Amino acid sequence: MFKLYYYPNNASLAPHFLLHHVQADYELVLVEREKDTHKSADYLKLNPAGRIPTLVVDTQPIFESPAICIHICESHPEYELIPPLGDPKRPLFFQWLAFLNNTLQAELMVRYYPHRHTNDERNIPSVISAQDDRIAEALSIINDQLESNEFLLGEKLSACDYFLFMLAEWSLVSEKSPMTYKNLAMYLKRLSENPSIKAVCEFEQIDLTPFKI
Repeated sequence: MFKLYYYPNNASLAPHFLLHHVQADYELVLVEREKDTHKSADYLKLNPAGRIPTLVVDTQPIFESPAICIHICESHPEYELIPPLGDPKRPLFFQWLAFLNNTLQAELMVRYYPHRHTNDERNIPSVISAQDDRIAEALSIINDQLESNEFLLGEKLSACDYFLFMLAEWSLVSEKSPMTYKNLAMYLKRLSENPSIKAVCEFEQIDLTPFKI
C-alpha cells in the first residue's frame, strides 16, 4: 500500500503518473501548501526537508521525487518502466533522470523562485531572463535526443518520460516554450494522449491544451 503526499502540479506529479500507470494500490493525501502543512511538525517527521512529495510505503517514508519514481518502478518491474539490471539502457535511465532533476528542474526552481537567489529585488528580472536561457539550453539537449528516438531511452516508454512531461508542463512559462522545439513538441503531443497522463492531469486539473498544438 502506497500513500502519496501530493499537491497539484507539484513534484508529486511524476510519482502520481507512475502510480496510475502501474495500477498500484495507493492513497492520495493532499498537502495544503497554502496553510504551510508541509512545514508542520507532523509532516516534517515524514519529510525533514519540508517539501512535496513524500511517499509512505507501509510505514516507511521516502522523499525526493526521483527516488520515489525509482522505487515505484522497481516495485512493479512487470511494467518495465526502468530497465533491469544488466540492460545497457539502465545507466542511460539514471543519466536522464539525473539530468532532468539536477539540471532542468534545478533551473526551473530558480526561474519560479528568483527571490531566493538574490538579496536585491531589482535583480529579479535579470535572474528570470538568465534562467530562461538555461532552461532553453536544457530543452535543446532533450530535443536533440528525441530527433531519432520515440522516447528518451529509445523506443520504450520509461519513468524518465513521465518525469520529463512534468517538467515540460512547468517550462511552458519560459520565454522559449518546449512546444517551440520540433522533436520535443511532437513527443509531448504524443505523451499528452497517454492514458495515465490524461487521467492524472484531469484529476489534478492540469490543462493539457498547450500540448495539443
